[in-house]
Amino acid sequence: MTRAPQKRRLETRAKLLDVAATIVREQGYSGLRVEEVVARAGVAKGTLFSHFGDKDGLLAVLIGADVMRLLDEMESRDAPADAEELAARLAPHMDYVAQDRVIFDLLLRYSGATTTPPDEVVTASFLRQVALLSDWIRPLQAAGKIRRDQPPELLAEGIQAFANHVLGLWFCREHDTVPPPAQALAPYLQAWLQPAP
Repeated sequence: MTRAPQKRRLETRAKLLDVAATIVREQGYSGLRVEEVVARAGVAKGTLFSHFGDKDGLLAVLIGADVMRLLDEMESRDAPADAEELAARLAPHMDYVAQDRVIFDLLLRYSGATTTPPDEVVTASFLRQVALLSDWIRPLQAAGKIRRDQPPELLAEGIQAFANHVLGLWFCREHDTVPPPAQALAPYLQAWLQPAP
């Protein structure tokens, strides 16, 4: 009995993702090569392209899944008590993106911020992060711990913009001459969220 074409297609996609994830664990995102993925998976290049469009499409699926797992972890914790704790809660996400320029470049490219067509999962992760930050900001505003003159969503989008700025600087400089991205983000957030006098 032959398997249904749809089931085979799903199995092939899962195998490509599994092989790609293994290579990323071994060599990092920058080390991922289409030729190695298809060789290890035992499929033709055209098969990978039919599933993901190109290497970046494959990376978007892997990176999007990782970002969503990080957001799951962030959402599982209690709301931060102040702006400093809010900055610290962003550290795992910042550390993840800072580990490889490919992650940063791909997230920005597929977020909808460029002319590249957005990736659903990447775009959803950006929107989900803004929603999470907004949820953290509301009680801090109510307690008078951060500024109240702007809506939480705008403040959340500002935090996201500062995070991207810090990460961009991270990849433009020598890593041993600048603080880790989460630490570099803290002064921006303190200035951005500081209550008006």
